[in-house]
Amino acid sequence: MPETRELQPPTNTAKGGPAPSTRDITQKGYEKKRSKLMGAFFPQAPGKGMDPSVPHERRTPVTPGSASRYHRRRSSGSRDERYRSDVHTEAVQAALAKHKERGKMAVPMPSKRRSLVVQTSMDAYTPPDTSSGSDGEGSMQGEGTPTSSQGSINMENWISRAIHGSTTSSTTSSSSTQSGGSGAASRLADVMGQTHLGPTAHLSLKRKSRKHSPGPPAPVTVENGNPVSGAAVRRSCDFGQVGPEHVWQPLRNEKQENHSTPPDVTGYTSDSIQLERPQGSTTASRATPKYGNAELMETGDGVPVGGRVSAKIQQLVNTLKRPKRPPLREFFVDDFEELLEVQQPDPNQPKAEGAQMLAMRGEQLGVVTNWPSSLEAALQRWGTISPKAPCLTTMDTNGKPLYILTYGKLWTRSIKVAYNILHKLGTKQEPLVRPGDRVALVFPNNDPAAFMVAFYGCLLAEIVPVPIEVPLTRKDAGSQQIGFLLGSCGVTVALTSDACHKGLPKSPTGEIPQFKGWPKLMWFVTESKHLSKPPRDWFPHIKDANNDTAYIEYKTCKDGSVLGVTVMRIALLTHCQALTQSCGYTEAETIVNVLDFKKDVGLWHAILTSVMNMMHVISIPYSLMKVNPLSWIQKVCQYKAKVACVKSRDMHWALVAHRDQRDIGLSSLRMLVVADGSNPWSISSCDAFLNVFQSKGLKPEVICPCASSPEALTVAIRRPTDDSNQPPGRGVLSMQGLSHGVIRVDSEEKLSVLTLQDVGTVMPGSLMCVVKPDGVPQLCKTDEIGELCVCSVATGTSYYGLSGMTKNTFEVFPMNSLGAPISEYPFTRTGLLGFVGPGGMCFIAGKMDGLMVVAGRRHNADDIVATALAVEPMKFVYRGRIAVFSITVLHDERMVVVAEQRPDSTEEDSFQWMSRVLQAIDGIHQVGVYCLALVPSNTLPKTPLGGIHLSETKQLFLEGSLHPCNVLMCPHTCVTNLPKPRQKQPEIGPASVMVGNLVSGKRIAQASGRDLGQMEDNDQARKFLFLSEVLQWRSQTTPDHVLYTLLNSRGAIASSLTCIQLHKRAEKIATMLAERGHLQDGDHVALVYPPGIDLIAAFYGCLYAGCVPITVRPPHPQNIATTLPTVKMIVEVSHSACLMTTAGICKLLRSKEASAAVDVRTWPPVLDTDDLPKKKPPLLYKPSNPDTLAYLDFSVSTTGMLAGVKMSHTATSAFCRSIKLQCELYPSREVSICLDPYCGLGFVLWCLCSVYSGHQSILIPPSELEVNPALWLLAVSQYKVRDTFCSYSVMELCTKGLGLQTESLKCRGLDLSRVRTCVVVAEERPRIALTQSFSKLFKDLGLHPRAVSTSFGCRVNLAICLQGTSGPDPTTVYVDMRALRHDRVRLVERGSPHSLPLMESGKILPGVRIIIANPETKGPLGDSHLGEIWVCSGHNASGYFTVYGDEALQSDHFNSRLSFGDTQTIWARTGYLGFLRRTDLTDASGERHDALYVVGALDEAMELRGMRYHPIDIETSVIRTHKSITECAVFTWTNLLVVVVELDGSEQEALDLVPLVTNVVLEEHYLIVGVVVVVDIGVIPINSRGEKQRMHLRDGFLADQLDPIYVAYNM
Repeated sequence: MPETRELQPPTNTAKGGPAPSTRDITQKGYEKKRSKLMGAFFPQAPGKGMDPSVPHERRTPVTPGSASRYHRRRSSGSRDERYRSDVHTEAVQAALAKHKERGKMAVPMPSKRRSLVVQTSMDAYTPPDTSSGSDGEGSMQGEGTPTSSQGSINMENWISRAIHGSTTSSTTSSSSTQSGGSGAASRLADVMGQTHLGPTAHLSLKRKSRKHSPGPPAPVTVENGNPVSGAAVRRSCDFGQVGPEHVWQPLRNEKQENHSTPPDVTGYTSDSIQLERPQGSTTASRATPKYGNAELMETGDGVPVGGRVSAKIQQLVNTLKRPKRPPLREFFVDDFEELLEVQQPDPNQPKAEGAQMLAMRGEQLGVVTNWPSSLEAALQRWGTISPKAPCLTTMDTNGKPLYILTYGKLWTRSIKVAYNILHKLGTKQEPLVRPGDRVALVFPNNDPAAFMVAFYGCLLAEIVPVPIEVPLTRKDAGSQQIGFLLGSCGVTVALTSDACHKGLPKSPTGEIPQFKGWPKLMWFVTESKHLSKPPRDWFPHIKDANNDTAYIEYKTCKDGSVLGVTVMRIALLTHCQALTQSCGYTEAETIVNVLDFKKDVGLWHAILTSVMNMMHVISIPYSLMKVNPLSWIQKVCQYKAKVACVKSRDMHWALVAHRDQRDIGLSSLRMLVVADGSNPWSISSCDAFLNVFQSKGLKPEVICPCASSPEALTVAIRRPTDDSNQPPGRGVLSMQGLSHGVIRVDSEEKLSVLTLQDVGTVMPGSLMCVVKPDGVPQLCKTDEIGELCVCSVATGTSYYGLSGMTKNTFEVFPMNSLGAPISEYPFTRTGLLGFVGPGGMCFIAGKMDGLMVVAGRRHNADDIVATALAVEPMKFVYRGRIAVFSITVLHDERMVVVAEQRPDSTEEDSFQWMSRVLQAIDGIHQVGVYCLALVPSNTLPKTPLGGIHLSETKQLFLEGSLHPCNVLMCPHTCVTNLPKPRQKQPEIGPASVMVGNLVSGKRIAQASGRDLGQMEDNDQARKFLFLSEVLQWRSQTTPDHVLYTLLNSRGAIASSLTCIQLHKRAEKIATMLAERGHLQDGDHVALVYPPGIDLIAAFYGCLYAGCVPITVRPPHPQNIATTLPTVKMIVEVSHSACLMTTAGICKLLRSKEASAAVDVRTWPPVLDTDDLPKKKPPLLYKPSNPDTLAYLDFSVSTTGMLAGVKMSHTATSAFCRSIKLQCELYPSREVSICLDPYCGLGFVLWCLCSVYSGHQSILIPPSELEVNPALWLLAVSQYKVRDTFCSYSVMELCTKGLGLQTESLKCRGLDLSRVRTCVVVAEERPRIALTQSFSKLFKDLGLHPRAVSTSFGCRVNLAICLQGTSGPDPTTVYVDMRALRHDRVRLVERGSPHSLPLMESGKILPGVRIIIANPETKGPLGDSHLGEIWVCSGHNASGYFTVYGDEALQSDHFNSRLSFGDTQTIWARTGYLGFLRRTDLTDASGERHDALYVVGALDEAMELRGMRYHPIDIETSVIRTHKSITECAVFTWTNLLVVVVELDGSEQEALDLVPLVTNVVLEEHYLIVGVVVVVDIGVIPINSRGEKQRMHLRDGFLADQLDPIYVAYNM
């Protein structure tokens, strides 16, 4: 298409000018690049805004004169797609200009991976629908006149001057709105259609290989996430607004200058950051009300905004920083349920004030003497009196007459069809079809003659035809519902033509398959040559019209279901009479029909009424219209036709294709019936058509729009008059008023108006009234919009087989204000919304089906479509194909706009178009669009006539299979009914504490494990203070007792250690440390070992030498670059004097890769323990004081903090004793451990417990499970282990890896029936879904479900809870998630809405006391409150080992006291939120059992809108929303919620996830997602414990390192 290419300004960047480099741009580089690229555009000193009214031009400006010359040719041609009005275009352009005059606030453009941008090659875009045309689509290729690019650029200068410099041009634009788009305004509007709005942010997180395709997405002025429209500005003034001159001045001048596609720029430069700061503070000083806790937005994590942040997010933050448009109203706290805000009606909203309307009566239906008594009688009359008279002429695709059907042929062939249907189907005794039965008529759009013969054949045989579309494939959109209609009508026979029958899809045997959802049909071809001749004496019985059903017309509802409207014979005849009278039809007139002849206006005029009046119909098939859009006008001219039946789009196509043809004259037309004249956008087609064709003899009074519906048939039609002076009715109504259902002739707000044309008066012989659209059918007031209802013989009578729906639609009794029915006869609802204006003129404002009630205001889908189309459509929307529908999210309807984009449109085009559409819809309709999606051309599901199948589109959207190529969500703008942000309540003070163990009437939440002191057992190890002594004692008393057995991946024993072997090995290591390492007492030694026996020996070697060991996970050989720095960090932070390891890892530390990752010269001395000295040490070290350091435990928390804690000898021994007692461990026992031995309970179980308790530990390194997932369970079964410990990652590996192998494992003898405890070692909320699926999966292998439990530990105490051997089973409770956000615990029933299952984290260990405290005030909390878990125990760690000695932090975490109550005890704060609950179970001591439930880490919890959210809850919701989401992680950045999802599927599905994720988080958590990031599988980092590292992910995201498939910024 030449012209669309020409219209874009030449880009130097795209073609090899200074293209942005393909690297990821970080902040600094980006600033540098930006200032370099932008330098040319800022001639003045930085920080001084230019005066926008003085344009700095470089090119010669075009004068308005030349502009109009350039534009004159275009204004008639090059109209795109769906007949958009000048009226509309101007309003839209004015609305956009308003945005433009305001300062700029950039909308961050979503970033995509390269592979997503190039979706399909151009060849793949076939022009649409070969078979049929469309209801709302279609364009002629190559419209418009190619313009020189230079011209278009200068236009742009001129226009930006016109808009910024002078106000006159914009006033003209609004004043000439009514003038059919003449004058400067239409030029302005049309040029506006091509200008590029200035550059904005497009900092991209794209793949490294991605060439940035630079270009301007449209800037949007945004009020806290709201594109500002005129109305919005007025509303937000109360907030103290920064005037436009404050905002982003540099951008404005850039707007005027920068014509090459601008470089990759973001909404602020380094100088404008400084500019923005003071300005921010002035606003703040005006006490702007904040949204949520917008205070936190100023900085994120104490980093000033704009620090290390990716610039795009910064933009989004700025965009959303301003106050939200409607101030949030109060909501009541009732039982602390969060109530969603109910939309209160605005007291100032317009209300209807008129008198109650009166029903309008049409003129008398004049009975003309020679009118036939039925339609068949008319056919008989003409078929016998004038058999040669032409009835129907069909055209081929070249526009040549293909076939002329005369009345004689129609009559004889219909008789033949009638005879054959009745007598030749089935047997004589059992005919297949009897009078009154229904048959389907399946005829293509280009064969009206065959359809007409079959239709009249059915009428003559008294059989009910059900015309439907030709099913092209088995999966046509909506075809299933058509099948349902046929089934419910009991259709068993389908009549079709020969050609159509040949074209139907066939099975290999040649049979026509049963279409999905269709009944079994017999296909019957109606061509004469296939039929047998009726006998001489057979004659159809021709009756007068009666109440039998004549035909059934199908209708598709809003939800996609298909209904059949039954029309009786008397209604059919009366309708033909009414049309004949109102259209003034006379015998033998010629009528040109472009409409679908199978239903609606096409059927009524061109098949039925034409026969009643012996008219000649020229039928133009759709295929011809596509080749030659002027064909219908040429036929009118050629046949001197008096009447033509068209749709707006046919007039529109004619305009597009019109090029001063000679062979066109429309003077013969006395009536041009516009079938969709009631549609709000048809007025512009009518006006434009008249403007152009008036010179060809078209008289203004000829255009006759009509209104119709399947239920009420023709509702109203404008009569053709001879009096050209009487202008047609026009209503210029305020959109604002319409949205409240009120008619207000628009006064001040010139933008948001809807111009309607009348559709004439009520039909002859019918009565019309307007009733309220919902509830009781009460008459409307005269200035109120309602649903039109008609009382007449000529309407449908029922929905076939649906009596309930029939009653609501066809048997309505409208009431007056007193509640009395206005008529004894029932009315039929038309499904049309409108009003009756002065002089009985009917005006239609929309359809019930297209009605969307958003925030209590009504909007019409067609109006929204019209507005979207008026936004420079000729560049962008493919064939005007736009679908608008609403979806319900969070108790309100939300508007979704889906458009097909041109195959050649770029990312920038699409983003620019999207932002403009949002502004336009907001400016004109004052409603926010929730989601705007663009799909590739020709991908939306089509109706049989090629229009968009709405309900199917909506279905695809909701199930995430629409596959858009661009999505823009604006939940921040639209969602105004969120609950109010929570205000924190003051806590209870000490005064309310009674009797010491009650807080405000509730039991204080405290609990403890068994007391260690009381328990006398034969624990020999107790007499030793140090583990090193226990080992020496065991090596003397039971030297050959095996303590450790290590298994390899095949399940064989790799190595084992007895007490004496371990002792001897430890001695040698101690000697080596002393001799080679020259270490002193108390030096720190880093142990870098793979999981195994060497690690254990090295640990005891350190104890023997008096050194402090630190276990460190070795670097991963395949991933040195990322794993080695962590090793280095721990070694440095822990002050290790030397590093012990194996020979293999020694080599790795000195490798080339290692020196690339870290500075190897700064390592401490490295000792290789594979080469040990032979001699033993002279003396083993004995610590003097049990409170000295035994070892350091380092671990990286999920928040990415590296923390080392100090474990004293006392704590270590107490810890081992506590575990021994809880798990009843003795030397005779065997325990299997599949954990990482580097920190926490995993390390204690792997290295320490066996030495203390003497049991045998079977060690299974978790990494071996990647090779052999069944290794752990096979070992448990083989060694008949009763207690086993694993991690969540191990459990997940087994669940995923062995899911399908349970049978084969059973055959291999795997038996888990002996397991009594299988404990998951964790530092998080129990993953209940995983433990349950694990239990279910292995139940068949003997695993007892009660055996599976979890433990809980943290940094300050490595194990607080652990499900022991005795004691009650772990319990599960369901809590209300909404209460939890308010830190309250409310138990609910399983399965109740918003319920969250929580599993107890195991039994509290002996010697451990727990209390729940308020993390802020440090006061004790009651049972029903969520608070921080504090712990007091002998095995608490003794503090953080920190380099800088951050004492404040340490003392707070390890030495906290309650602020009131028991203020003596010293507690350690775990940093985890949880609650205690006394259960009905009893524990070993006979007391009632207290269960501890862990909810989540305090530093992971997100504080949003004053409420506390745990990431895992949001992630669970998100993972559930679509089958392709395998993993999800959420975090916040400056109050924005960022959701990262891993996509398991094609990249094309990435954008489907954005709306689904946004919806589910809104619905279930009342939160608005700020950014949705779609990444590949495996991008979300997970640590060795299987926990998500959300902070690493967040840092990676902010540093642009995730390489996402797609990043969507929700507005």
